[in-house]
Amino acid sequence: MITFNRVRSSILKAKDHRRQLLGIHETDVLRASIAEAPHFRALLSEIQAEAERARREPAPELSFTDFHLFAAQGTRIEYEKPYFERRGRLLALALEAWLHPEQKDLDALQNEIWMLCNEYSWALPAHLPYTLEGVASSRVTMPEVVDLFASETAHALAETLYLLEGRLNPWVVHRVREEIERRIFRPMFDTPNTFPWESSTNNWSAVCGGAVGMAALLLVDDRERLAGMTDRVIRAMGSFLEGYEDDGCCAEGVGYWNYGFGYYVYFAEMLYEFTNGKLNLLQGDKIRRIASFPAAVALTAPLYVNFSDCSETYVPNTGLVSRLHRRLGQPVPEMTAVPSLHADHCYRFPHTVRNLLWTDASLLHQPAAEGTFTFPDTAWIIDKHRLAGGLFAFAAKGGHNDEPHNHNDLGHFILHAAGETLLSDLGAGVYTRDYFREGRYTYLHNASEGHSVPLINGLPQAADREHEAAVLKQEVAPDSRLVYSLDLTGAYPKNSGLRSYIRTFEWSGQAEREEAHLRVNDSFTFAEAVNGVEEFFISLQRPILSPGSVTWRGQTGEVKLTYDADTFSAEAEVIESLDHGSHPLTVHRLRLRAGRVPGEASWSFLFTARAL
Repeated sequence: MITFNRVRSSILKAKDHRRQLLGIHETDVLRASIAEAPHFRALLSEIQAEAERARREPAPELSFTDFHLFAAQGTRIEYEKPYFERRGRLLALALEAWLHPEQKDLDALQNEIWMLCNEYSWALPAHLPYTLEGVASSRVTMPEVVDLFASETAHALAETLYLLEGRLNPWVVHRVREEIERRIFRPMFDTPNTFPWESSTNNWSAVCGGAVGMAALLLVDDRERLAGMTDRVIRAMGSFLEGYEDDGCCAEGVGYWNYGFGYYVYFAEMLYEFTNGKLNLLQGDKIRRIASFPAAVALTAPLYVNFSDCSETYVPNTGLVSRLHRRLGQPVPEMTAVPSLHADHCYRFPHTVRNLLWTDASLLHQPAAEGTFTFPDTAWIIDKHRLAGGLFAFAAKGGHNDEPHNHNDLGHFILHAAGETLLSDLGAGVYTRDYFREGRYTYLHNASEGHSVPLINGLPQAADREHEAAVLKQEVAPDSRLVYSLDLTGAYPKNSGLRSYIRTFEWSGQAEREEAHLRVNDSFTFAEAVNGVEEFFISLQRPILSPGSVTWRGQTGEVKLTYDADTFSAEAEVIESLDHGSHPLTVHRLRLRAGRVPGEASWSFLFTARAL
């Protein structure tokens, strides 16, 4: 624990505190190396193209009609698309100006900054009160709501001033400082009242706290005030870390690891530089385990184990990963390229800036780590083997059904064959108002029916903390089989008629046969003599059905399921959905229906994965 006495002392004693806050030492040499580096070529081209487009085309409008749509019908994308496009224009124009210090014409950038300062609220409609009654009873006015995106906007503007110090019109600099003071610093720091996210144990506390904290380090000259502000941010960071168990697993998935822990690291490193190393938030075994998470869940690039609201594709921010490796020596996931400017549709400022400043090219193109990775507190397990044809991997999860960005998915699993994930997790759906309210589990992506788990007597798994799994066994058998057994009885509602449900996974990769095997054993005890069970298996590949077998075939690998045709009738279902970005997503769900299941029953499914 870092005490306020230590925070204050370190802030007050810091010398030349702003000279190298981003770790920039010889600026001209750094710019030249960035310009000449082959791994930055594509990103620099994108920055230039987007900056030219921003100078040529007018910024998109943020209309009242689009602003009001979230309250009126619960949709977000109509307002958020132009909102984030504005942030992308700022990022490109600011970076292009920093990369080319000889550039004199900064009108487009300054107009972009001025336009952002004119926005009604930097917070998104989804994070504001839905009604005028709610607005009237709010502790702060709508321009003073400090949410994820208000915080990120403040930081982006503050860092733009820092990177272009002495080059922007003093009126623009004054306006930015005035707006950040009015919208962010006063409502957050000039009152003992807190925003709810300050005690949140998910990504909000790190993102909001980290972004606001960096803006303060960049802008606030009063050291006594800055000490108090920094102490409050550090307390929010403590709340964020409480959301992680000691095993370091991010239950929200690698995308949210990148988001929450990324901002934690960005703030931690700026604070470290500001205080000349006196305040170091990147210490301890738990931090090292959190930093190792992406390497554990990495599959064949760009694929990852993606339980919860996480995309199965993720491109690591090479700057963030490089800095963690440098500071902590942690393993890195496979990184094939520096992310595109457009990889993050929100255009978050620190990701791209740190990719340029911190990326270690020697860490690119390293293969994903192999072996068994266990997270005992969160009850995740991942096992990876590199066989002929590529990487083969299995992942499964226990836990409970009230996790951050929860899906009702206890006992769900992923199967990766020769570089392709063929038994899948659907990840996040389209975020709407109802997605985070009572209707959350009507969405396929979040519901039990969208995961490779069964329906019991017509009932799916239920949400809430009381519905949990218990790990019964986790071991590597003498024949190198990984055995992972879960008691899933508690995952289902009490009126399901279920007395006991045990799911056991047996997984092995066989180099001599150039294939991997997963056996899933399900054992049930029921209260009634006759029951119904429907086993679901989820894929993004069309299943090929034959009597007693099903095959999912990709471009480089395939998985074949063998089951008892006397027990089950098979049905392949096609469900049209939308991914998180509102793009069409075709889901293939295999339904194996067992009728008239007796009071005690058990069966096995054998999955054989091989390269094509």
